[in-house]
Amino acid sequence: MRAEPIKKELHAKAKELGVDKIVLEFSGGSDEGHLYVQADHGWEANWNTEEEKSEHRKKIHKLESDVYEWADDAYEYSGAGDGTPYGDNITYNFAEGKVTTQEWCNVQRMEDECHDTLQTR
Repeated sequence: MRAEPIKKELHAKAKELGVDKIVLEFSGGSDEGHLYVQADHGWEANWNTEEEKSEHRKKIHKLESDVYEWADDAYEYSGAGDGTPYGDNITYNFAEGKVTTQEWCNVQRMEDECHDTLQTR
């Protein structure tokens, strides 16, 4: 899957919140596509109060929701397939100024057959 440029507004908001990476995890395989969004950020900040920490978490969740809405429009991902799980991961790494794409799939692997004497009871 080819990575789409992320919206400037989302990039700016992510930087403002101290987000290092945004990861889009697409999955499919049985005619239904799914998207999970994760914003990676450092929680090492010294919060003055639990309320400040809670407010920051709410802003991160809002950002993830906004990214989800954008990605749902920017990417066409049907999830169509024969039931075998597959997917794509896209990582927007703001710290390094890079975007990384990765495809994955589950593959059935058959081991060698084992033979033994047939027994009955």
